[in-house]
Amino acid sequence: MASTFELTTLGHRIRHHRLARGYTLDELGALVGVAGSQLSLIENGKREPKLSLLQEIARATETEVTELLSREPPNRRAALEIELEKAQTSPFFRQLGIPPVKVTKGTSDDTIEAVLGLHRELQRRERATIASPEEARRANTELRLRMREIANHLPEIERLAEKQLKAAGHSTGALTHRTVSIMAEQLGFELIYVSDLPHSARSVTDLENGRIYLPPASIPGGHGLRSMALQAMAHRLLGHRPPTDYADFLQQRLEINYFAASCLMPETSSVAFLAQAKKDRNLAVEDFRDAFGVTHEAAAMRMTNLMTTHLGIHLHFLRVDGDGAISRVYENDGLPLPTDVTGSVEGQVVCKKFSARAAFDEHNRTTEHYQYTDTPAGTFWCSTQTGTTSDGDFSITVGVPFDDARWFRGRETSTRGVSHCPDESCCRRPDTEAAERWSGKAWPSARVHRHMFSPLPRGMFPGVDDAEVFAFLDRHANG
Repeated sequence: MASTFELTTLGHRIRHHRLARGYTLDELGALVGVAGSQLSLIENGKREPKLSLLQEIARATETEVTELLSREPPNRRAALEIELEKAQTSPFFRQLGIPPVKVTKGTSDDTIEAVLGLHRELQRRERATIASPEEARRANTELRLRMREIANHLPEIERLAEKQLKAAGHSTGALTHRTVSIMAEQLGFELIYVSDLPHSARSVTDLENGRIYLPPASIPGGHGLRSMALQAMAHRLLGHRPPTDYADFLQQRLEINYFAASCLMPETSSVAFLAQAKKDRNLAVEDFRDAFGVTHEAAAMRMTNLMTTHLGIHLHFLRVDGDGAISRVYENDGLPLPTDVTGSVEGQVVCKKFSARAAFDEHNRTTEHYQYTDTPAGTFWCSTQTGTTSDGDFSITVGVPFDDARWFRGRETSTRGVSHCPDESCCRRPDTEAAERWSGKAWPSARVHRHMFSPLPRGMFPGVDDAEVFAFLDRHANG
């Protein structure tokens, strides 16, 4: 069955060809054997005609059935009416509680254009404000669950990355900045490093002049220049368009990050490295990191892309801030994680007994912290590395169920924790004696996370200041 708007377009095309031949509804109806009132329903998109009737209409109007079935509006007026109908039947418009504008023969094109302009502006404002914190959490949760279903593995992007690497002449070893530049050149772009990038953008791509602008140095504790350049290229290779909502934005971010990781740690060589390490019972994030010249976090996250699909190992990944809040997470091994009412994990505080938090208490934080943790869902082995950025401490953890610890370096550790979370008596309730001692005699002032006061930025791309970006491009357009 044809959709509503396919029927609407079909009706407009029939009306266009009928009027072009100078027929009234009744006259064309007499030629094709139906009442004019029936043709009116078809032209208004209210009824789907049979193929035999379409053939008769095509014959009577001296055109082809394929011409009638084209999805293109037959003229500007029809295009305006179809767009207005789409706008006025959208869920967003219905929520406004405003009656739709009825278009008649006497409604001028200018009037329809004006009403459409109002619709477009309302939709733009709706898109700009849709990324509320709750919307962002829900979108992020849905994306995380989808990725868990497919073992966090995107084979199409893996193949695309290896194809681009091969074309640039890369075969083994760490990916060099020079090779990344060659990859950009093959896409028609020049990498340019500038010190005046908009504060809200990691990179800016000038599509008109074939330039990718990057900061002059990598961000401490964050993404390196190779990764940022690869992400910018990924937008073009993957055919991304301006995101329609926050969920679309998150999907695009995941895909460009995945492409960059697939280039920095190609699937073929990475799987070979990990498979040999498993055979040697010597899997370690730090070795994987050093072999490909990436950050500890990048290597740990890349393991989640490959180890379940290729090595049959289920695992979890956590990036946890110094205050215990989860900032990035992936798990497909059943590790019990805290969630809010929407199912979101990001921003939730992990148990104090987890390796991800216990590692902050280590005196020698340059080495891996290994730990077994007994939980209500079973025992897990974890390897945690801590670090510091301008925003404070963080930890990176990769862990597996007890039985899979045998493949990893550090499995001999005697360090053990016991977590009863989500039972609040585990680590969220104070000691009874201390609570009685200080009840009513203390008043702490809570520290509020900055993001609570910052709505997600508006604009064409969530998180990016459009005005700043366009001003930046104007400055460099003739550079």
